[in-house]
Amino acid sequence: MALIETTSIAVPAEAGHASGLGTDIKRFWKRFFATAFSPYRPELHYMRGPGPAWRAKHGMNTPLRLKRQDI
Repeated sequence: MALIETTSIAVPAEAGHASGLGTDIKRFWKRFFATAFSPYRPELHYMRGPGPAWRAKHGMNTPLRLKRQDI
């Protein structure tokens, strides 16, 4: 009876994917357009603090109220 031994060569994880300059450029532009033309703009929904209606309701005439520091 003969004993057969086999060894396998490790294959890199990205062996099935094309790699190179062309693929990198394509990936960059795809990500760029997806980000640049995304309809979601979080800065439009970010609440920056109380607005003029809140100040009018609470009797604050100045846009910013600073605490007085006694020295």
